[in-house]
Amino acid sequence: MFRRAQLLVNILIAILVLAVPLPAQDLAHRLILKDGSYQLVTKYEIKGDRVRYLSAERDEWEEMPTSLVDWPATDKFEKDRASGASVPEAAQLDKDLEQERAEEEAQRPQVAPGLRLPEASGVFLLDSFQGVPQLDEVQQTAGDVNRNTKGNIFRGAINPVASNKQIIEIEGTHALVQAHVDVPSLYINMEESPAQQEAEKDSARSGPQQPQQPQQATVPFDRYRIVRTEVKGGKRIVGDVKRAVTGKVSQEQHSIKTTVSRVTGGWLKVTPTESLAPGEYALVEMMGKEGMNLYVWDFGINPKAPANANPWKPDTKPDTKTEAKPASKPAATNTEETPK
Repeated sequence: MFRRAQLLVNILIAILVLAVPLPAQDLAHRLILKDGSYQLVTKYEIKGDRVRYLSAERDEWEEMPTSLVDWPATDKFEKDRASGASVPEAAQLDKDLEQERAEEEAQRPQVAPGLRLPEASGVFLLDSFQGVPQLDEVQQTAGDVNRNTKGNIFRGAINPVASNKQIIEIEGTHALVQAHVDVPSLYINMEESPAQQEAEKDSARSGPQQPQQPQQATVPFDRYRIVRTEVKGGKRIVGDVKRAVTGKVSQEQHSIKTTVSRVTGGWLKVTPTESLAPGEYALVEMMGKEGMNLYVWDFGINPKAPANANPWKPDTKPDTKTEAKPASKPAATNTEETPK
């Protein structure tokens, strides 16, 4: 009986210990800044004119000048939290940050009701599966020449010898991303490499000066093309490229007629002008005298294909602030067709 009573007492003590709330110092602190924002920190320490803190969001040690911190507001917040009192300043900060996030989201181009382009750069295909619009990210696939001598860099343009024709191939017979509509739109927003930025600057300096034109993306309209690939021998043939000893490059591809338009946020929209027949396609990048980029974005057209993995779908929240705002308008309305 004594042992049972002792065991019962131990259980009651354990329950009481677990019921005690965690001390306030175990929760994330807030370093409230003079600009009205704040940093969530696990702990912090002041060293001279710097405050060193462990970010609760990134779990990394960071630093900033102590002069940026509103110390009276920070101390008041800690005291109010410790006493259990409500903190209207903190609630207002949360409200302001939520509004900023909503405004930033509203700036992203809307491609369908409730569906906006993501913040990340890349290539995204606008599709519709079972009546629901969705965005599918199209990854780059390494192309190869028929001599199996592909480049090892991200932007590996072909380098033919003399005037020999070379065939660009993609391994496999089907792309991972399959569009269920016959007129998909491709949205492109690529980060420029330093070499490309310098090349574009040189081109701008050597070309005719047009200071009166409005500032727009420097990507030429014919840089990206949609081509139909031919499935042969377990591979997809993108096209033939020939480079003469003079440096002149000629391509033989089954290019699709498209319209290209600029969209806000540095995006380009490439859309076929006609319905695409079921089959395999690729978005290719033309790099001037260097020829075609060996890394392409491959996709297919197959209305009966299963759902693509991890698509972006419309936001169905009824109270989402961004849905009450109008869709972003394109930065420019001019369009241009790519050659066949």
